Formats: sequence, structure tokens, C-alpha cells
Amino acid sequence: MGLSVTHLLVVLAIVIVVFGTKRLRNIGADLGGAIKGFRTAIKEGEENKPAADKGEAIEGEVTSKTDKD
Repeated sequence: MGLSVTHLLVVLAIVIVVFGTKRLRNIGADLGGAIKGFRTAIKEGEENKPAADKGEAIEGEVTSKTDKD
């Protein structure tokens, strides 16, 4: 049992009547801004990864270890 187009239109009409078009527009703009901010933060986080995640050596990092016993 799925939702048909008529069911979706009825739900949309009820939502518009309850919230109004102006409030729905504001909610859409807020949601879009939040998604844009999230994507920007993810992109900045990928650019600022530590060198260890990129496979590069960090100064003072031990890359190989030998026992001298």
C-alpha cells in the first residue's frame, strides 16, 4: 500500500491550509540555509584534515620501529 498522487495532493493542501504559504516558504529557506551550511562545514573539514589522514608524515612521528634488545 503506497501513497498515490491524490493522497499526496490532499496532504499538501492540508499542510498549506494549516501553516500557510508564507510560513512554508520561510521553513524552506531555513532548511536550505541549514543544508548549505552543513555542506560548507563538511567541505572545510575535508580540507583541514590532519596530515596523518592524508598519508603524510608528521614531524616527530615514528614511521618504523626496530627493537635494539
